[in-house]
Amino acid sequence: MQLLNFTIIKLTICLIIGVVIGYLIDIPLKTSLLLSTSLLTILFIFYLVAKKQFIKTIWFGLFAFGLMISIGILTTNIHNQKNFSNHYTQELLTEKDTLKTITFRIKEVLKSNTYYNKYIIDILKVNTKEVSGKSLLNIAKDSLQTPLKVDAIFISKTAFNDLTHPLNPHQFDYKNFLDKKYIYHQLYATNESLLYVESDTQTLLGLADNTRQYINKKLKPYNFKPNERSIINALLLGQRQELSKDIYNSYTNAGVIHILAVSGLHVGIILLILSFVLKPLERFKHGKLIKTILLVSMLWSFALIAGLSPSITRAVTMFSIVAIALNLKRPTNIYNTLAISVFIILLFKPLFIFDVGFQLSYLAVFSIVSLDPILYKLWVPKNKIIDFYWHTFTVTMSAQIGIIPLSLFYFHQFPSLFFISNLVIIPFLGVILGFGILVLVLAVLNLLPQLVSNIYGSIISFMNNFVKWISTQESFLFKDIPFSFLYVLVSYFLIISFIRFLIKKNYSTLRVFLVVVLVAQISVIYTNYNKPSNAFIVFHKSKHSLLGNLQNNTILVSHDLDSLTKLKNNTIKDYAVGNHFKNNKEVPMQPIYQLKNKTLLIVDSLGVYNVKLFKPDYILLRQSPKVNLNRLIDSIKPQQIIADGSNYKSYVARWETICKKRKLPFHQTGKKGAFIIDY
Repeated sequence: MQLLNFTIIKLTICLIIGVVIGYLIDIPLKTSLLLSTSLLTILFIFYLVAKKQFIKTIWFGLFAFGLMISIGILTTNIHNQKNFSNHYTQELLTEKDTLKTITFRIKEVLKSNTYYNKYIIDILKVNTKEVSGKSLLNIAKDSLQTPLKVDAIFISKTAFNDLTHPLNPHQFDYKNFLDKKYIYHQLYATNESLLYVESDTQTLLGLADNTRQYINKKLKPYNFKPNERSIINALLLGQRQELSKDIYNSYTNAGVIHILAVSGLHVGIILLILSFVLKPLERFKHGKLIKTILLVSMLWSFALIAGLSPSITRAVTMFSIVAIALNLKRPTNIYNTLAISVFIILLFKPLFIFDVGFQLSYLAVFSIVSLDPILYKLWVPKNKIIDFYWHTFTVTMSAQIGIIPLSLFYFHQFPSLFFISNLVIIPFLGVILGFGILVLVLAVLNLLPQLVSNIYGSIISFMNNFVKWISTQESFLFKDIPFSFLYVLVSYFLIISFIRFLIKKNYSTLRVFLVVVLVAQISVIYTNYNKPSNAFIVFHKSKHSLLGNLQNNTILVSHDLDSLTKLKNNTIKDYAVGNHFKNNKEVPMQPIYQLKNKTLLIVDSLGVYNVKLFKPDYILLRQSPKVNLNRLIDSIKPQQIIADGSNYKSYVARWETICKKRKLPFHQTGKKGAFIIDY
């Protein structure tokens, strides 16, 4: 099947290209609007001419694709909240980092960390001016406080703080992640500094949050264990904030984390259940139309309650199209359905295209519908039970083949026992979801027998224990796999060309496959050639010093971390994986490092720097040495001063002032990130 023969698929690809261009390149809103209008006008003229003369022309198609790309750019600009005249960032252009009286509404509750409860908020006012926009709110944890509710409005006097990029190489970029959600700043406050404002306004997200809280309140008397309740919330209500780190890691390492993300599998099962329940409506006049409206309404109500995450939005959009087509007896093509759902979602949420869950879910579905028929035909068992498990295996394999390159790129690990955990859990997931929906309905109606809740809790516990057992088989879990974006592209070309060769074994497909294999080999050689060969890195680590000296594909690591901090620290691992290194070795920290023709001197808390035989190029200040920096500069005359995260902030500020006056380069890792010397 030639996918590009479908017009909607080609238009959707053009829309995606436009969204990516609109995000990466700063094109003014007026320019993108003018471009779209011009192309639309030209296309309309071409249409009138072609219709009148009955002539097919390539120009009509080219302008149609150009128009779709421009619409992608325009859509991205329209949804970019910084383009709004009343966005709160307009107030920060003149007065930054100053205290402001901010009125805000709680929009979403996020998973808390060790020190803060986190929320996404809508900014309503800055001082007395009404504004719009979103921000991240951090509330210092207090054992006496209760979590803030969605839709609650507060006033607080605080400052907008910039979000920062990671301070060390190849770490997760939280600023970039939030930027794609139109969140550009964060606020810090305490529970005592918040002034509650009475309001009758209720949003759909607030209604959904109240519904979830009501359901959880009804479940509370049945004494589900914390891990059971968190899994119920994830499976049935799309909320993963309560998942413990251990449970989340277990499901990730077992290769079944997709079960806890409400997606196509969950929505498909719910659609089947609702279709069965509403089937009697088909007997009435216009019954199918009424059934379709109810199905779509219920699916979107579920999506709203589950939080409208990218995976849920994708699944509900796709199954809404399927439900409409099936109940109106319209022929459907799964590729068209996928393309239409992508098209619709990106018109309303263009930056979903950058969401990891969105990408993985679509790749998994596309891979299943493309590869599963091929894999399933390799062997068709006559026994129905064996056939069921064989089909489950082929579906699981198809999904994994589709997502593995992207999964390695984002997560750098591969759970090789994924097929066992999926073969055990997936066949019973329909029962678990159906049973769970029944439990929730009976609990809300106060009709849930304790025995039924105990049975369901035991099922969830069994699933958790099984997943935990799979995840502990560490010899089958491959971690820290270096995988660049170049490898992702080459891998997909390799998979596609190999499958084409299996389907159509001829010289042409074999030639394409061999060319791609050659390209894959070149990409590996290119990656190895471009790896840094020798480098000295002063990493940032708060209250500690962490140094890396890269030599001969091995990172020599020196630090002053205690055992617990060392266990939690992933800085070296992230750097090694990002640069395709596997070996690291701990060595004692030296006072002097000779880096070919460059020399680095470390001045620690002892403040000793009596150097007579050589002139160091760099001086690293660590552990807050009590030195006269002016005297040190006069006696040594270094080219640059570096201060890592082990120093007191007051000391660093003073050193920075001195270096600025003397026009000497000063690098503070707490502001500028890790300092790297290539040699």
